[in-house]
Amino acid sequence: MTDQPQLRVVLAKLGLDGHDRGIKVVARILRDAGMEVIYLGLRQTTASIVAAAEQEDADAIGLSMHNAGHMTLAPAMVAAIDEAELDTPVIVGGIVPEQDIQPLLDAGVAAVLGPGASAEEVAQTIRDAVANAD
Repeated sequence: MTDQPQLRVVLAKLGLDGHDRGIKVVARILRDAGMEVIYLGLRQTTASIVAAAEQEDADAIGLSMHNAGHMTLAPAMVAAIDEAELDTPVIVGGIVPEQDIQPLLDAGVAAVLGPGASAEEVAQTIRDAVANAD
């Protein structure tokens, strides 16, 4: 057991994406890595995610994207976090084409994880994003 506080991560499906298998796997990965996971479920809005991040005192927000809306929805999420004056990194996971990764990072997304990411990589990416946000 470590002396580090348990990280609190809000996971959500932003927009109309109805595929939740991947995010449920990520929730288990983060739980098994010692993080507290707050899973909001499908069809969330930026406002509902911001509210949950504030209420739960989240250290990070994880968005699962499978509907090709990442170039619109992820920057909107970052803008909503900025508007709420939260220092909460947004991590995007799912099906994101390689050519879209850098534009997402340029838009303020802390990290992007693709379908081939290992459990260790997912957990470490969350830890690194939180550490870099401080």
